[in-house]
Amino acid sequence: MSKQKHLLTGRRSLLRAAGAGFGHMALAGLIGSQPQKASAADFNPLAPKLPPLPTKVKRVIFLFMEGAISTVDTFEYKSEIQKRDGQSSPGGGTITASKFKFKQHGKSGAWFSELMPNIATHSDELCFIRGLYTDTPAHPQAVVQLHTGSTNAALTRPSWGSWLLYGLGSENQDLPGYIVINPPVDFGGAINYGSAFLPAYYQGTAISDLGYMPNIRAAAEKNLQRQQIDLIQDFNHSFRAERGAPDAVDGVIRSYELAFRMQDKVPRLLDISKEPQETLDAYGVKPGIEGSFARQCLMARKLSEAGVRFVEIRQPGWDHHQNLHEGLIQQSRRVDQATSALLTDLRERGLLEETLVLFGSEFGRLPTAQGPDGRDHNVTGYSMFLAGAGVKKAFSYGATDELGLKAVEGRMHMDDLHATLLALMGLDHEKLTYRYAGRDFRLTNVAGVVQQEIFS
Repeated sequence: MSKQKHLLTGRRSLLRAAGAGFGHMALAGLIGSQPQKASAADFNPLAPKLPPLPTKVKRVIFLFMEGAISTVDTFEYKSEIQKRDGQSSPGGGTITASKFKFKQHGKSGAWFSELMPNIATHSDELCFIRGLYTDTPAHPQAVVQLHTGSTNAALTRPSWGSWLLYGLGSENQDLPGYIVINPPVDFGGAINYGSAFLPAYYQGTAISDLGYMPNIRAAAEKNLQRQQIDLIQDFNHSFRAERGAPDAVDGVIRSYELAFRMQDKVPRLLDISKEPQETLDAYGVKPGIEGSFARQCLMARKLSEAGVRFVEIRQPGWDHHQNLHEGLIQQSRRVDQATSALLTDLRERGLLEETLVLFGSEFGRLPTAQGPDGRDHNVTGYSMFLAGAGVKKAFSYGATDELGLKAVEGRMHMDDLHATLLALMGLDHEKLTYRYAGRDFRLTNVAGVVQQEIFS
């Protein structure tokens, strides 16, 4: 047996014997990835990088309302829907008025329904994007497109969180730069936070809304683990020095060391039980599913404060083809207070000046009825909102028609949204590329227009 094969065999045996607590983090997605060459042993691909474009934004928190929130019932008031209740829509179907009362808030006069009283108090801090449209009304494809820029889950592309980490590195070398709390289990699953053909150290790290991260062991095992890792890393370094060693070995080495450092910091960071009671009450933290989003928001603040570049949190359950009225009451109760508390907390800690918050879904919902109490998907016109660094306050960009059916002003395709988000982070979407399979790939493929009108 050659020395190279012997080292590889020994490494695999040691991984099986000693790496059970680290194997997931070290190896998941690495085999088969094709990272760029790095000859220097001390090269750190996750070191923080200065963005090529001027920006105030250092990090992102994405509040993902999976299933498509009905914006015409929450923060997209359309008087014509109320006036023409029961009439035929130009797009087909019967126009159905919202059952919720709307009123204007703040100096901006932004409209919010009674479902979002707490978020409404931030009306003068928000930047609305009201002319969005996308390509497909199917959840799996639309969710994947929102996260990766591609509707084809079979042709896996890196998530936009991975692109951010690739372009900017990580502020905190003892924590993952990209974390997804309560990650999607369907609608593309791990594809939505994966790194695809980017090196695997750019992929998102998944944790639960209870702060559980797989394969992070108790500190009591630290000394034994350090010895085990040192032995494994000796083999890894020797293997990397061999001619023809795969580039993925670098990723394995870095993942093991990051996983070891995380054992001290991550459990303490994700433990929200020691937060002051007034903070827990402000977010609405409580046991069970009713408090899931509140826990996620508080963890997102703590992670962002610790320097995590990109945090996504997820609230499923917005797919209201039926039970629209009661379903919206329930879902809004779960997210309204926590979202408001997150914005307040970030502002009071001085973090909102360098953090960009995005709130939205994969698409919207129609102004027409579906059954006795539901709305179907709408991909031709819908809204999201932004808050924090880099965007104008008390501002609204774009618009849908009088019924909220189609985007007619300031139209923004998903590619335009991605290009704009990257630009807000100081990255040029046309230059942030990665060479794979003989061509240069980017998040926006061959499209995308930066909408600078929303920039502060």
